[in-house]
Amino acid sequence: MKYSHFIFDIDGTLMDTERTGMLSLKQTIKEFTGRDLPMEELLPFFGLPSAKASELLGLEKADEFARVWEEHFQELMYLVTIFPGVEDMLSSLKEAGCGLGIVTSRNRVEFGYDPNLGKIAHFFDCVVCSDDTPRPKPAPDPIIKYMEVMGAGREDCLYLGDTDHDYACAHSAGVDFALADWKGRGWQDIPASFKFSSVEEIMKNII
Repeated sequence: MKYSHFIFDIDGTLMDTERTGMLSLKQTIKEFTGRDLPMEELLPFFGLPSAKASELLGLEKADEFARVWEEHFQELMYLVTIFPGVEDMLSSLKEAGCGLGIVTSRNRVEFGYDPNLGKIAHFFDCVVCSDDTPRPKPAPDPIIKYMEVMGAGREDCLYLGDTDHDYACAHSAGVDFALADWKGRGWQDIPASFKFSSVEEIMKNII
């Protein structure tokens, strides 16, 4: 096995949170602006920290926007599921003696209240949230923090995510990146060392 450390994004990679994230964002934008945006216009904001999303939307009350979006997200948590095969994949990596980590745009509060994460949290040796480093993704700081905590070299690590922000974080940290496309949307011109359409492909090609 080439890598001894596997670092994962959460939303869109380990967890199918797209419907929850987009419906809650749609509701929040409508409350703040009166605009009823179609889902395809909301997808670029998926996986971004709430503060960054509000900035890109040109909203002045970023903290208030983030708070309301978070409230609506929690209301729709019942829609969130772990992607099929993820638990088996994590178990196989753990049994192989690999270091497992999470690097996410969620803050600590957002990470802590998700009951689905409670089902897989025991697999991970290190979790880096958006408020654990001076700069969140797409800056390299979160992956660098993981490497510092775990004593891992760049060549030892593979970061798995589903957006260009994930790629940018991995690239700037100097680690290889694997792109997950569980929704079958195509690769969106995102560079990656590996591109996977299913968790089973990871099991076959890396583990």
